[in-house]
Amino acid sequence: MSNFEHANFPRAGFFRRIGAIVYDLLLAVAVYMIAGAIGFGVFTALTSSGMIAMQDYEHVSDLLNGTPLYKGIYQLWITLCVGAFYVAFWSRGGQTLGMRAWRLKIQHPNGQSLSAVTATARLVWSLLGIGNLWILINGDKLALQDMMTRSEVVVLSKEANQLRNWRGV
Repeated sequence: MSNFEHANFPRAGFFRRIGAIVYDLLLAVAVYMIAGAIGFGVFTALTSSGMIAMQDYEHVSDLLNGTPLYKGIYQLWITLCVGAFYVAFWSRGGQTLGMRAWRLKIQHPNGQSLSAVTATARLVWSLLGIGNLWILINGDKLALQDMMTRSEVVVLSKEANQLRNWRGV
């Protein structure tokens, strides 16, 4: 989806991005907890039904944490859920809730929204937020993930951000 009206907004600086990251971190923790509860519930159901043997463990949590395969699958599940949170928001409108609060939007320089594939690549290249440090030495206000995915984070005007909220765009 293209929104050429947003093609000429200024790029976001380091501190504004960090502000949005802090907001989004709270949401990511909530997603982490919900995904963990769902994953643990499924694992408990599988052990209760006998599909997964308890081996010599007394508690389900001991089995989950004491078996590298189960623990790895569980952690992968949680990581995929948190990653899907970011990819979904970035590819559907270009804003997470934290970014909306800080009037930030991720897009291609022509105003076009990111695809799910590009948003996933952006997530990987962000290196858990460390990629934003590149802004401090780059005069173009581009983070590592911006350069690697040919995208940018722009600061919307109050009017453009409110219009996006109202129209759901």
